[in-house]
Amino acid sequence: MKPETIAWTAFIGLVLYTSWRVVEPLVTSIFFGIITAYAVYPIHRKLSQKRGHKNSALLITSVLLMMGALLTVELVLIFGKLVTSFYGDFAALAEWAKSFPFPMGISRVVNSFFNQLGPNISKYISAQAFSLPSYLLQLVVFFFVLYYSLLYSREIRRQIESLFPRKHAELGEKIISSVDITLHALIRAWLFLNIAKGFLMTLGFLIFGVSDIYTAIIAGLLTIIFSFVPLLEGWMFWVGAAIYFYKMGALWKAIGISIYGAVLVSPLPDYTIRPVLVAKEAKLDETIVFIGMVGGIWAFGVKGVLIGPIVLNVTLTLLREWKEITKVRTSAV
Repeated sequence: MKPETIAWTAFIGLVLYTSWRVVEPLVTSIFFGIITAYAVYPIHRKLSQKRGHKNSALLITSVLLMMGALLTVELVLIFGKLVTSFYGDFAALAEWAKSFPFPMGISRVVNSFFNQLGPNISKYISAQAFSLPSYLLQLVVFFFVLYYSLLYSREIRRQIESLFPRKHAELGEKIISSVDITLHALIRAWLFLNIAKGFLMTLGFLIFGVSDIYTAIIAGLLTIIFSFVPLLEGWMFWVGAAIYFYKMGALWKAIGISIYGAVLVSPLPDYTIRPVLVAKEAKLDETIVFIGMVGGIWAFGVKGVLIGPIVLNVTLTLLREWKEITKVRTSAV
């Protein structure tokens, strides 16, 4: 190999590696920005006919930005209340454990455990609090990607289509179609399931007497909104209700709302009902969708909920195409 070729290869490798290190911390924000742009694209396409392409992209991004700002404020308030409540409960538990008449050896272990656990929890909560600027930066990147993905949506599609050679244009169309169908199914299932979660959360608050009807409706609406935020979901509200009942001494109500919430709101429906809805919409096997979701989360984190099923569907498309090519070649021989 010529020295010039080695130098250029090393230079390109260095550039690619450096580029990846720059983009890596923002991959999640970029990914969900693109996915959100895809989800709202039908609205953007209709709105751009009346408002223009740029104004439509700006309007949709602005509306979502305001919703994101309200959600961020709500998250900060909830986090503050949770931290305050947790500190009080932890201090009470530690005091009770230290004063309990354990045997001498066990008592020393318990005291040592709580003496070490307290500072570690404080460090963790402080780290989460100081990560707020990072969260806000991720949010800024998310909205930039969302806006420009909508603004240049036509060019992006053309560029994706141009990646496939002309002789494989049909295969490229099939791959794009499989991605499109799977993404559509995932988004529709996500939307339907989140609305159902909100309704069931409102119903649960009323059945178990957590609050009046107005607060229950607000809890349902917040469940719908928070269910679009990965990792948060609707479990926050039934866990809060269970803690409230436990503090009030209503143990059976706490257990009841916990079972109701876990089975009907989150997390069980995400791994039972959602794969069925996606499979039905995308005409896939439920097992494929389930494996895609679980394996995707395991491999890629929250992004894997979408990446997993899409990758498996594309793989199936490629396998079917390979089978067709093999069949044609066999019959020709």
